[in-house]
Amino acid sequence: MEIKRFLSLFKWVLAVLEVLLIIPCFVISYLSRYSNRKIDVGLGPEPLISNVYHKKALIQNGYSAETFVSEVYFITDEFDVNLSRWRSNLLTAVLIPFYLFLRCLFRYKSLFIHFHGGPLWTTRILDRFEPHFYRMAKIRVVVMPYGSDVQVLTRSKNLYFKHTVSKDYPNFRKHRRRVSNGVDRWTRHADWVISGCEWVDYMYHWDTLMLAHFSIDLDRWSSTKQTPEVGRGDRLRILHAPNHVSIKGTKALVDAVETLKKEGFDIELVLRRGVPNSEIQKAIESVDLVADQFVIGWYAMFAMEAMAMKKPVLCYLREDLIDLYVKAGLVRREEIPVINTNLLEIEEKIRWAYSHRGELIKIGERSREFVKNHHSTERIGEIFRNILTSLGLSSS
Repeated sequence: MEIKRFLSLFKWVLAVLEVLLIIPCFVISYLSRYSNRKIDVGLGPEPLISNVYHKKALIQNGYSAETFVSEVYFITDEFDVNLSRWRSNLLTAVLIPFYLFLRCLFRYKSLFIHFHGGPLWTTRILDRFEPHFYRMAKIRVVVMPYGSDVQVLTRSKNLYFKHTVSKDYPNFRKHRRRVSNGVDRWTRHADWVISGCEWVDYMYHWDTLMLAHFSIDLDRWSSTKQTPEVGRGDRLRILHAPNHVSIKGTKALVDAVETLKKEGFDIELVLRRGVPNSEIQKAIESVDLVADQFVIGWYAMFAMEAMAMKKPVLCYLREDLIDLYVKAGLVRREEIPVINTNLLEIEEKIRWAYSHRGELIKIGERSREFVKNHHSTERIGEIFRNILTSLGLSSS
């Protein structure tokens, strides 16, 4: 009980401190516009591996870039500024958002962030003023979604997705208003808004529409084998790496594989969860087929990693999203190499894959070409360059 009282009091003290810091933050933001900022783009503060690739995409197009994070996940820790060690001490943990905020003001000419916000997103009051601070500082802000930062489920048309979120993350409902406010805040005040994937369900404006803004380093993600392994031997090895079990449709996949195995199909389902990206890469290399997700309705990083390594991918693509991206001129329908598989078709599609090994090799070849054309760091870098040029930021 005493601990709860202390934490409650501590939160109120921080809230009062934040109120007192509002005017000083505006003053510091104004003064920072006269500083000599050395880096074109700062990317953070959330520890997403996509920011690592976005940095390379920007550098390839002549921009200096730096990643910064307040913590790291198990996936990767390849960030330039990593303050995760500060979290082990209460005092330094409290200082993280303020230190990173000041760093952004005096170091970066522009920021690439997500809809949770910049370094101040963990604060209770100052986060509401954050876009105004950057405008005062004359720092350009490009905002893009990645998932839970925009998923206001009252706006979703995917009823089964709502069901799976309720199962995987029952407390997510408590954050609906904050997520919604974040979408509204940064949509109104960011200098440029990017959308794509199924994120369009939750957003009402974007300046750039993409299949997905995720980029991938094709030099890093390439098969070391001279020829594809798909089709060699009778066993079909399938990889599934769910970070959210219900949202990815894992149970339906496991049930489908078990049913086929009982019928005599020689299938091995390889499950990986909570492991570093390096282990995921080794696992992709060792299998014949990759099962991404069967609920959300679009592909993301895991599918792209597999496609880059010439592996065929099972994934659910919603028809209305395909229609959107085809009509927007971003892709041709026949160009998409993903084996479109909804939750009720998993067994059928695996059965097809088992008896069409030669087709899987062809799909794998097309998959890498697709990623090269739409998600390589070169391609995404071109889009970022056009955005920054439109905002008046030329490369260094």
